[in-house]
Amino acid sequence: MITQCPIRPGCKYIYKFTIIDQEGTLWWHAHVSFLRATVYGALIIRPRDGHSYPFPMPYKEVPILLGEWWNTNVFDVEKLAVATGAAPNLSIAYTINGWPGDLYPCSENQMYKLKLLQGRTYLLRIINAALNHELFFKIANHKLTVVSIDARYTEPYVTNVVVTAPGQTVDVLLTADQPIGSYYMAATAYASADGVLFDNTTTRGVLAYDGAPSSTTPLMPVLPDFNDTPTAHKFYSNLTGLVGGPHWEPVPLKVDREMLVTIGLGLEPCPANTSCKGPKLSASMNNVSFVRPTSLSMLQAFFFNVNGVYTTDFPAKPTIEFDYTNASINNNIPMLFAPKGTKVTKVKFNSTVEIIFQNTAILGVENHPMHLHGFDFHVLAQGFGNYNPATDRKKHNFINPQMRNTIAVPAGGWAVTRFTANNPGVWVLHCHLDMHLPLGLATAFVVENGPTPETTLPPPPVDLPQC
Repeated sequence: MITQCPIRPGCKYIYKFTIIDQEGTLWWHAHVSFLRATVYGALIIRPRDGHSYPFPMPYKEVPILLGEWWNTNVFDVEKLAVATGAAPNLSIAYTINGWPGDLYPCSENQMYKLKLLQGRTYLLRIINAALNHELFFKIANHKLTVVSIDARYTEPYVTNVVVTAPGQTVDVLLTADQPIGSYYMAATAYASADGVLFDNTTTRGVLAYDGAPSSTTPLMPVLPDFNDTPTAHKFYSNLTGLVGGPHWEPVPLKVDREMLVTIGLGLEPCPANTSCKGPKLSASMNNVSFVRPTSLSMLQAFFFNVNGVYTTDFPAKPTIEFDYTNASINNNIPMLFAPKGTKVTKVKFNSTVEIIFQNTAILGVENHPMHLHGFDFHVLAQGFGNYNPATDRKKHNFINPQMRNTIAVPAGGWAVTRFTANNPGVWVLHCHLDMHLPLGLATAFVVENGPTPETTLPPPPVDLPQC
C-alpha cells in the first residue's frame, strides 16, 4: 500500500524497470502479509558485456538462498498474531535453497548439495530471505571473502563467518582449497533480544569435492552462539566500500535534511470485542506507529494529489527525548504506547538525507534490520549505547563507507546512514523483520519530482481506481 496496491487474486501485474548503476545480487519477494516466506527469488545483475568483476573471474556462480519454514499457512500465522496481540508462532526450520537439511526429522535425506572441483573458486551469492531471523552462515574449514553486499562492491574482506539480516545479500568468494572430502555449510539464528523465543534450529547443506567418497561423513563448522553480538558486530562494521570500483559513489558531504529516528517495540490497547487479551504488541519510529492505507496506495495519492491518505509531518527527531537504551524506560508506562498515524517525510528531489537510527530499550533491546526502498545509502558509522554527536561524529567514515539498502542497527545501539533522494516517488522505510512491519515499525519518504514541479501533476481522475 506504499508504492502499489496488492495484486488481487486471479490478476496479473507486469513490472517494467530500467537497471541503472546496479550490479550484483538482489532479490524479489512478496510484500503482503507473511507471503514472502515462500514467494521470493534471486535477482542477479551481472556486468555489462565487455566489463568484468573487480575480482578474479570465478569458476562458477551459485545462489544460496536462506529461508524459513512453517508447517502451516503463513497467512494464518500473521492473522493469529494480529488477533491475539502476541508474537507470531515460530518457524520450525530454516532452509538452504529450499531444503531444510538432515538435522530435521522431515528431511533427513534431503539437503542442498554443491559439487566442488578442488582448486577452483566459486562466487556464492548469499541471500537472507528468512522472515524474522538474522542468520550466521559458515562452511567447515573454509574461509570466505566478501566482495559485495546488497549489490554494492566492497573491499575484499576475509572471514570464516557471514552474518546476514533479512533483506540483505552478501557475495563471497569460496576457494576449494581443502583436502578432497565433504564439508557442511550451515546457518543458524543470530538472536539479539534477551529472553525472546526464537527458532533455535540449524539448517545445513553439503559441499562435496569431486572425488570424495559418498560414505564420507561431512565436517561440521562450529557456529557462533545465538547471542554472539560481538561476532555479528565485527562482521557488520568491518565491511567497507570499494572506492573507484564499478558504480562507486562518494559520500555526499552537504546534508539537507538531518533526522534522528528512534526504533523499537511497544504496546497498544486491544480493540474492543476482539479475542485479544491485554495490551498487544506494537512498534514505532519516533513515537509514531505506522498505519498502512487501506483504499489508495500512497504513490497514487501523491501522483494524483489526493488528500487524506497520509500526512507529511513525520517528526525529524524523537518527540520525547529520553535515555534511549536504558531499560528503566519500561517503568514509564505511557512511553510504551505510541500513537498511530500514516506520517511521512517529504523531501526535495536530489536533496541529501542523513538518518541516525537509534534503537531503544522499550520492551528490550534488539538488532533491527532497517530497509529503505528506492535507494542505497552509505553507512557512515555504527555503535552501541545512545548516539552522542559530540563524540560519535568523529567516527564517521567519509572515505570508503559501505553502501547497502538494509542496515542491521546494533542491539542497544545506533547507525548513521546518508542517501541522495534522486528517485521521485513514495518509498517505504521499514524493519525487515516481518513480525515488526505490521506492528508499525515503518514510515515513508515522499520524494518530489525533479524537472517537473509538483504543481503540474495531473488532477485526480473522476473515478480514481481503488485498491
